[in-house]
Amino acid sequence: MANIKEIKDRIKSVEDTMKITNAMYMISSNKLRKAKKVLEQTEPFFFGLQALISRVARHVPPDTHNIFLETFEDIPEERKRRAYLVITDDKGMAGAYNHNVIKLAEQQIKENGGTYKLYVVGEIGRQYFTSRGMEIDEAFRYTAQHPTLSRARHITGAILDDYFNREVEEVYVIYTRVKNSVVSETLIQKLLPLEIIQKSRMEEEKMSALGVYNEEFLMEPSPEAILDNIVPNYIDGFIYGALVESFCAVQNSRMMAMDTANKNAQSMIHDLSVLFNRERQAKITQEITEVVSGAKALKRSQETLQKMQT
Repeated sequence: MANIKEIKDRIKSVEDTMKITNAMYMISSNKLRKAKKVLEQTEPFFFGLQALISRVARHVPPDTHNIFLETFEDIPEERKRRAYLVITDDKGMAGAYNHNVIKLAEQQIKENGGTYKLYVVGEIGRQYFTSRGMEIDEAFRYTAQHPTLSRARHITGAILDDYFNREVEEVYVIYTRVKNSVVSETLIQKLLPLEIIQKSRMEEEKMSALGVYNEEFLMEPSPEAILDNIVPNYIDGFIYGALVESFCAVQNSRMMAMDTANKNAQSMIHDLSVLFNRERQAKITQEITEVVSGAKALKRSQETLQKMQT
């Protein structure tokens, strides 16, 4: 059983660790508050782009030829080249945040098959895939902790270059969003080719079948030129939104992890304090017993001495 000094040292060690976890909780709380504010400012732009894309999509003629609309149906699924933008964090101690993103990425790569290209945001993801011998086409450093529209444009440019050069046929984004203050959800979203066009056309067909009025929409100079102009902006906005969502999610996950660590530390301190008090009480009891035993022994020796003298 540990002695009193060892227990005191252990309590001090846990208290010191608790100071760190408390500080990390406060830092993550502050970052989350700022990130949510940025997200609220970003959402109108992002939703506006989505609405614009949907509106244009409903009026794009079926015979429109554009690289963003190609489905590559002539290529078998197992031979398609896919690009994955995987958004992780630069640091750990965030619960299962990084693990869930990496797990989903590996699962999709395995299930989809074919060749793939990896675009990784975050040092955790870069280190993980590198350690597994998986080739990373580009790692975007200093982005996970500082999501900006400029960084999102840089990522979009790298991905679109490969898409325009026919090096990939499909592009996916794997990121995390906050559903509420407790639950975060890891998602995979297909960016290219634009499925939103197909969905909008299906909705338009349903509306036409119901006899709903269809607005007149004039596209100048051409549907292809309009798509070439607005789709990159849409992808910029989507990636930026994913970066900000992921940043919110990791701060939320880190807050919960640090809160759990604080609670565990408090429980450990309580248990160690109880053990410390027991050990101290046992030591005091032992000292009292030794004093009493010594006094009794002294008394008996004095009585024996008196008897011998008489």
